[in-house]
Amino acid sequence: MSDSVTKLLPINITENAIKQLHKIKEAQSLTNDHGLRIGVKGGGCSGFSYVLGFDLQKEGDQVYDLDGLKVFMEKSHGLYLLGMEIDWLDGLNNRGFIFNNPNATDTCGCGTSFSA
Repeated sequence: MSDSVTKLLPINITENAIKQLHKIKEAQSLTNDHGLRIGVKGGGCSGFSYVLGFDLQKEGDQVYDLDGLKVFMEKSHGLYLLGMEIDWLDGLNNRGFIFNNPNATDTCGCGTSFSA
């Protein structure tokens, strides 16, 4: 697999989310070979659900660098994720990652499922 890094991530990850992702990676004692996988998969209440988790690089992944954090994304997923923002909320009522996707034509109340 190639170690080449694509320069411009097609999504935006807020500073709060980046800080939380670094904390999670450190807490899980992951190696530098692990990176953040962002993508979509079929399923969920509205047809697609988001993939967000640490993984090893796979053949065909596009690789990005985000504040020292490797990010892996399948090229075909960019169609569904282009322009999306991932944020981290840490409030009294809500705590977790929030996905703001301009490509979603419908979303579910769970916040992790959408249709395009």
